[in-house]
Amino acid sequence: MSLAIFDLDNTLLSIDSDHAWGEFLLEQGAVDPVAYREANDRFLADYEAGTLDIHAFLEVALRPLAENSPEQLAAWHQQFMASKIEPHILAKGEELVARHRTRGDTLMIVTATNRFITGPIAERLGVDHLIAVEPEVVDGRYTGRVTGTPSYREGKVTRLEQWLADKELTLDDSWFYSDSHNDIPLLEIVEHPVAVDPDPSLREVAEARGWRIISLRD
Repeated sequence: MSLAIFDLDNTLLSIDSDHAWGEFLLEQGAVDPVAYREANDRFLADYEAGTLDIHAFLEVALRPLAENSPEQLAAWHQQFMASKIEPHILAKGEELVARHRTRGDTLMIVTATNRFITGPIAERLGVDHLIAVEPEVVDGRYTGRVTGTPSYREGKVTRLEQWLADKELTLDDSWFYSDSHNDIPLLEIVEHPVAVDPDPSLREVAEARGWRIISLRD
């Protein structure tokens, strides 16, 4: 089986969906307008620098899921998809996914953003398999905690290896597309690593190792 794996934020999307969700919550007046904005921007900068404390980030990022009803969250997510996500789906990204689909490859998104945010996005993109941060749900409500290993940096490798073991599959003829140096651990283990509009650190590594570099931006 050939497996085509895609990062989501700044790869198939032209934005970071986690940060965009934070901006959306600010626009709804759902979070503290000063403290949450500062944290949202700081965590994005830490991610880009490769210094993100994923657990500290998730403590802040998952709290609004626990503080609001499933009905409110669902209504907000519909608005979020229309206003923040749909305009930022890259057409060339959709074409890339479609090419792999036509080849008969198994399609997967592996992202450090949580499943609440990314599940509907993966569905919109027609990608059947999603590895994402898993927010804990108890009695139909989010608790604000995370379950399992967060799919960030080496955690993406851990989660993918668990998925492969469960399916009794391997990474033979596998692809991974990403923009971020945070994804180097996963890029290193696939057969076809591809840097997509890479950040400077990933570009340097990709050039040194002879990895393919492409752009999905117009």
